[in-house]
Amino acid sequence: MSPAGAVGERYAVRVMVTPAWETVSVQVNDTTSVAQVKQDALRAALKTAQDEQACVVKFRGAIVLDESTTLGALGAVPNAPFIVLPGRRQPVR
Repeated sequence: MSPAGAVGERYAVRVMVTPAWETVSVQVNDTTSVAQVKQDALRAALKTAQDEQACVVKFRGAIVLDESTTLGALGAVPNAPFIVLPGRRQPVR
């Protein structure tokens, strides 16, 4: 049995996509980038990644500024929670 986080080992992370108010599960490994997680989550929740550049990703309460960062570098583990939300605040109606 290989140790958790071995290269190539796939696991699921949870991603809350706030524009759809839906949590989706995304299969990743330690070499998956944050940008890829965002794209996969938007496609799963919204069926499109059209507004991908307008959204940001939060992990452990902070915005991930460099989305080329890998999940291994962030220290993400199986079932880790991420949030994808609009980069600009939305007006209250």
